[in-house]
Amino acid sequence: MRIFQKGFNFSQDGPGNRLVYHLQGCDLRCPWCSNPEGLTVNGGTEYTVDQIEEEVLRSQMMFFDGGGVTLTGGEVTMQFAQVKELLTRLHSRKIHTCIETNGLCTRLPELFPVLDLLIMDIKHYDPEKHKAVTGASNEMTVRNIRHALDAGQELALRIPVIGGFNAEEEDARQFAALLSGFGGGFTLELLAYHEYGKDKYKSLGMAYTMGPEAKVSRQRLQAYSDILKASGLSLIKT
Repeated sequence: MRIFQKGFNFSQDGPGNRLVYHLQGCDLRCPWCSNPEGLTVNGGTEYTVDQIEEEVLRSQMMFFDGGGVTLTGGEVTMQFAQVKELLTRLHSRKIHTCIETNGLCTRLPELFPVLDLLIMDIKHYDPEKHKAVTGASNEMTVRNIRHALDAGQELALRIPVIGGFNAEEEDARQFAALLSGFGGGFTLELLAYHEYGKDKYKSLGMAYTMGPEAKVSRQRLQAYSDILKASGLSLIKT
């Protein structure tokens, strides 16, 4: 497994105190990405599944308040075979497992039996706009939301709210129509645009194309939230 960052994080990548691994490689090119160092399949540090499992087992005393292990990225499903093997081992040891994913992998349902929590981004409701900005349609993501709900998978959805992309009240209404159609069974969180990755782009010699219009005010985010709640969706804040 190729990993470009790892460390503990409390309650932001799943419940409790979690050992979070950022896996190398991504199949999208979202211009607001906060981890551009993880976009390519190369880079990071290579570990065996055995090495990661051993590190997790040594860290178990730190998994307080319902914590465990979260695999994120990049995009975790780019290293599918290793991810499935690691999650299978950890799940068999009763360690709480979680992944964060863009939901584009056709094989994602194979992981449900060894996942305690699935966190999935849904970046836009419109397949064509999603493809134009990120590089791929959202159609597989929407299918995998349905697959997860049908399987009884614990599911947390996140919308990154980006000015100029999906941050208008009409966008909120369109998301509400799409997501309320699933009939519940998941939580929803709004993630306002931030510039945490901006300096990384410069250090990597990459152009950062996001401008000030991408920022979302508290008032706009509140109005957005109110529209979603009015449709019966359950919003959380981690």
